Amino acid sequence: MVPLIPDTVRTPRLHLERITPAAAAAMRAGQREPSWHADFPRQDDLDGVSMIRDDSCWSSRRIVRAFDGLVVGSIGFFGPPEPAGDGVEEVEVGYGLVDEARGRGVATEALRGLLALTDAAGVRVRASVEPENAASIRVLAKCGFTILRGSDDEGNLVMARPLTARPVGSSR
Repeated sequence: MVPLIPDTVRTPRLHLERITPAAAAAMRAGQREPSWHADFPRQDDLDGVSMIRDDSCWSSRRIVRAFDGLVVGSIGFFGPPEPAGDGVEEVEVGYGLVDEARGRGVATEALRGLLALTDAAGVRVRASVEPENAASIRVLAKCGFTILRGSDDEGNLVMARPLTARPVGSSR
């Protein structure tokens, strides 16, 4: 059995708050919250919450800045872990930020926050990234994604992070 991830994951500067099915439905219906950045949700955020079918800890989360409570993006898994070809439990992650929050280490910090929990659970993480998205590739590299598995059906690079990896700059 794979351990559960808390509803809110806290990092030094962020809160990663799980999006419930009801909140996902409200987002898709166009409802807005006062704590959201003017550019949130982006289309990628809406695409991510469209996958939420049940009340699972392995779904999308809002990225909330701790200092002002503003939601600036989303990060999450595309479902619960499943055994990969080698038998290791594995999950795919995706993330994105509004333009104003980019280039400040927010995506790296959010991803590291989740990776600390997947490491503890013995779950390997993979990600798909557009080959021209240099910023996202840098985030993945900083977080220890070193395995290149080729590309998916949409031409995105598929990268994985070995379970033994530790993010660069991590004190763990």
